[in-house]
Amino acid sequence: MAPDAQVFSGGVAVITGAGSGIGAGLARRAGVLGMTVVVADVNHATAKATADAIIAGGGKAEAQSVDVSRPEELDRLAELVFDRHGEVRLLINNAGIETVGYSWEVPAARWEATLNINLHGVIHGVRAFVPRVIASGKEAWIGNLSSVGAFGQMPGQTAYIVTKHAVQAFSECLYLEMELKNLPIHVSAIVPGMMRTNIFNPEHGTDEPGQSQGHRRAMFEMMRDYGMDLDEGCRLFLEQMAQNRFWAHSQPEMSTQIMGARAQFLTGQTLPVMPDLARQIAAD
Repeated sequence: MAPDAQVFSGGVAVITGAGSGIGAGLARRAGVLGMTVVVADVNHATAKATADAIIAGGGKAEAQSVDVSRPEELDRLAELVFDRHGEVRLLINNAGIETVGYSWEVPAARWEATLNINLHGVIHGVRAFVPRVIASGKEAWIGNLSSVGAFGQMPGQTAYIVTKHAVQAFSECLYLEMELKNLPIHVSAIVPGMMRTNIFNPEHGTDEPGQSQGHRRAMFEMMRDYGMDLDEGCRLFLEQMAQNRFWAHSQPEMSTQIMGARAQFLTGQTLPVMPDLARQIAAD
């Protein structure tokens, strides 16, 4: 029996940003394993579509409208889930957006949205749920969406990269806090590589600088043509979480290569290195 089938065969899973992309893939997998899945998304229609798909497959799910950029919304979600179910076994803070454009050209509202969704949504998801999880006294698992982007640089995607570096640091500290307090709560940094999601879809960047559309289109096409199958990646994430691994990768070889380059950059204190992909996109 696969490790995730043992650990996540029951209980309640709460997954944010689960109306599409990695969140939806994780929600579907949790449903297949036998969990009751709370599908949270700012878009209720897409959340309901994910929940309906889980139910159609014989699983248990419910859709909840949640804007993770608003801390009070996560407080409301935590209260609702614990009042209704009494526990949370799996919490995945997944909700996130990609932002493209040079740092000084991205509008202030887009900067704030990126920080509030990608970073503060993770932080306040933990803040809202963990006290209740601790009070329940039950073992639980938390996954925060990091990225291979948390270990590198990409000009033109600065807003996103900044949030993922921060989520990674937050997850590392959270792991140690659980250890320090001797709590039965396992923390994982979920590190997607290149996966087939809709995060670079052109319609998601309508409030970005006009010249960013070429960058967004190039990334969309690359992920579409070369990205990993979404459901396979999500299966791997939950398997690794079930093994209490801090690092949960979709493509370990890609992660190792990028992390290795990061380690050399830090130990050598060299100048930041321009990614070949950035030069290629700028030339197109």
